[in-house]
Amino acid sequence: MVKSIISMVIVAIILAVGVIYETTFIRGEFKKLVVATDVLYDKIDGQSANENDVYALQTKWVDAKNKLHAFISHNEIKEFDLWIAETVKLVAAEMWDEALSKMEVIKELEEQVPKSFEFSFANVF
Repeated sequence: MVKSIISMVIVAIILAVGVIYETTFIRGEFKKLVVATDVLYDKIDGQSANENDVYALQTKWVDAKNKLHAFISHNEIKEFDLWIAETVKLVAAEMWDEALSKMEVIKELEEQVPKSFEFSFANVF
């Protein structure tokens, strides 16, 4: 009986540490992306961005996604890939309004995706 209780407590501690690590890691990766996204958003808004600016964000995303694959579903990762790829071409064509709308979606994804992996009542049930 005592061994069972100790085992359950150990498993609970391991799960809690895992949840804390996952949440912290995902938040940290997305905070880095948010900084780069904000810089690019301002450049697009000022119509001074070029393809290389978007490629810089895309490179940061690729680095982050290589680590995030262990935590985030492939569908969410694919969404980021598509929105960023579309933004590259829109900026190259100087279609600023469309590029800004894509950036709005990217910013929203950066805000919502980490929330879906936080330990909360809504995510547990």
